[in-house]
Amino acid sequence: MLDAVAALEASGHQALVFAVLGHKADLGVMALGPDLARLQAFQHELTGAPLEPVWSYVSLTEQSEYTSTADDERSRLVAEGVSGDELDEKVAAFAERMAHYVDARLHPQLPHRAVLGFYPMSKRRDAGANWYELPFAERKRLMGGHAKVGRTYAGRVLQLITGSTGLDDWEWGVTLLTDDPVVLKEIVNEMRFDEASARYAEFGPFFTGLVLDPADALARVGLTANGGAGS
Repeated sequence: MLDAVAALEASGHQALVFAVLGHKADLGVMALGPDLARLQAFQHELTGAPLEPVWSYVSLTEQSEYTSTADDERSRLVAEGVSGDELDEKVAAFAERMAHYVDARLHPQLPHRAVLGFYPMSKRRDAGANWYELPFAERKRLMGGHAKVGRTYAGRVLQLITGSTGLDDWEWGVTLLTDDPVVLKEIVNEMRFDEASARYAEFGPFFTGLVLDPADALARVGLTANGGAGS
C-alpha cells in the first residue's frame, strides 16, 4: 500500500490516508487527481494489500452553479450606492477573489489536517419540498444563505464539495478537514438548521477518521509497512 500511495503522489495526484473512527471500516483513503484512469488503477493497487473494500464513493470537483458572479456583485454594490471608480475597483477585486476561489474548488490542494469527515448528500424531491421544482433564483438565494454559514468556519475547517450526480448513489460528496473534531459536529449541526438543508437535504453515511502518515495508519489497524499482519 505504501508503494501505491507514493507512486500515486509522484504522478501528480493526492492521497490522504486515515484510520476510521468506529466500526464502519478500519482504514480510509481519499485519492484526488486529474486522471480517472490513474485513480482507477490506484483503486486496484490498494486491493493488493490485505485489505477488504467495504465502501467507496466517486465524485468530481466542480464549480457551483450558484456561485456569485461579477455582475451579481456589481448589482449588490450599486444597490448600496457605490458608483464610479470605487465601484469598478471593488468589482475587479471581487472578480480576482472569485477566480482564486473557483481554482481552489476545481483544483484543491488538500492540507494535512488531523481529522477528516466525509458524507454524501442529495437534495429532496418530496411533494411540497422538491428542490428541483424551485426557480433558479430561489435556489440561488437559499444556497447563498448556506454558503454564508460555511464562511463563518473559514480557517477552522476546509470544505470540499464534489459532484456525483450520474456517477454514484448520491448527488454530492462533502469532505471536511480540520484539526478539531468538535468543529465537524458544529458545522454540520449549524448547517442542518439552515433552510437549504432543513427543508431540502438528505444525508448518507458519515465517515470520520484520523489523518495519518500511511505507515502509521497501517500500524493503527495492525498491518506492517509491507502489508503483512503485525505481531
